Amino acid sequence: MVVIPSMYEGFGLGALEAMASGVPVICARAASLPETAEHAALYFDPSNAEDMADRMVTLTGSRDLYREQIRLGLERVQAFSWDRCAARTLALIQETAGK
Repeated sequence: MVVIPSMYEGFGLGALEAMASGVPVICARAASLPETAEHAALYFDPSNAEDMADRMVTLTGSRDLYREQIRLGLERVQAFSWDRCAARTLALIQETAGK
């Protein structure tokens, strides 16, 4: 598992990289992480170490949950790609330039 305790995160690329690698993610319910990971991660309060530890124990204690988090992560990363990012960036540039 990957645990991301960030209180401030610009995008959450680390969460996506873990998911794309088939690794379950546990992350803080803060900044961009919930938006990036959506339903494919377990969340905890970043100011509460016991809450974080509880999620870690929960994930390691259930083989079914562990497998489900892997499945959800692999599903979630399908919404992101560099090709899609480039296409959306180009469209925004063209729109802004009036073309």
